[in-house]
Amino acid sequence: MVGVLGELLITGGVLVFLFLGWQLWWNDMIVANQQNQAASDISRHWIEQAPSAAPTAQPSPEPVEPVVAAQPAKGDAFAVLYIPRYGADYHRTIGQGTGLSILNSPRLGIGHYPQSQMPGEVGNFAIAAHRSANGGGMHLIDTFQLGDPIYVQTADGYYTYRFRDLQYVKPSAVEVLAPVPNRPGVKPTDRIITLTSCNPLYSTAERVVAYGVFESWRPTSAGPPDDLAPIIQAQAKG
Repeated sequence: MVGVLGELLITGGVLVFLFLGWQLWWNDMIVANQQNQAASDISRHWIEQAPSAAPTAQPSPEPVEPVVAAQPAKGDAFAVLYIPRYGADYHRTIGQGTGLSILNSPRLGIGHYPQSQMPGEVGNFAIAAHRSANGGGMHLIDTFQLGDPIYVQTADGYYTYRFRDLQYVKPSAVEVLAPVPNRPGVKPTDRIITLTSCNPLYSTAERVVAYGVFESWRPTSAGPPDDLAPIIQAQAKG
C-alpha cells in the first residue's frame, strides 16, 4: 500500500512538472508568437494608411517636435514596442491599462500605465509586461546595455529612446511611474520611457525597472529609423 501511494505521488509530481514546463515554456512561446504577429499586423496597417512622403522631401536637419496623441480608451491598442536587444523578431503591441486582460492577451502583452504620459510627451511614458509566461514580454529586461535603442511606433510615427539604467524596487514603489521617476511632484522637463516587470524570474518579490531617454521622432510618412527599417521590412514580408 505504501509503495502504491509512493508511485502515485511520484506520478503526480511528474505531471505537475510537465504542466509547469508547458505553461512556462511551450505556452509562453505560442503566446509570444501570437503577440508578435498581432504587432506586425497593426504596424502594417498604420504604414499602409499613412500618406506618402513627397518625392522631393528631404530629411529635416533640425530635430522634429514629436506628435503626442491623446490618451486612448481602456484596452485600446495604440503602439508597438521594438527592442532590438530582445531579438530582431521582437515586437509587441502596447494596450491602454495594465490589467491581466492586457498583459495576458495574445494580441497585446504590453500595458501602458494610464496615469503616465504618452509616447513623445514630456514626462514619463511607463509600460509593463510579464517577465515570464503569457508571452514573457520583458523576459530579457535585465540584458539592456547603455545606449540600446527602444523604439515605439504609433499611427503617427516612430519614437526613439535610448536605454540609460536599471533599478530594482519593491512592488509598492509607485514613484518610478512619476513624471520625473522617483521624484513625485517635480515638474518634468525630459521625455522618459520606463519599462517595468517582475523580478526575479518566476517571482513577484520585486520589480525591475529600465529607464530610457527620448532621442528623436519620425512621422510614419518618413519611414522608420535606419536601424529599425530592416525589422519593419521583414515583418511586412511575413
